[in-house]
Amino acid sequence: MKNRIRVLRAEKNWSQAELAEKVGVSRNSINAIENDKFEPSLPLAFRIADAFAARIEEVFLRD
Repeated sequence: MKNRIRVLRAEKNWSQAELAEKVGVSRNSINAIENDKFEPSLPLAFRIADAFAARIEEVFLRD
């Protein structure tokens, strides 16, 4: 599963640490998700989408 987290963070000028704090995970977790090393749980994926005020389909893309 691909994601647009890096792009969306850049649009908001958020660091990985800032996004991590907003969704309740570590910065390392955000880094791993961005780099396709880790797939988030469904609840975490929704929290990430909510942080960007986006639909989950706008953040996470099918391969």
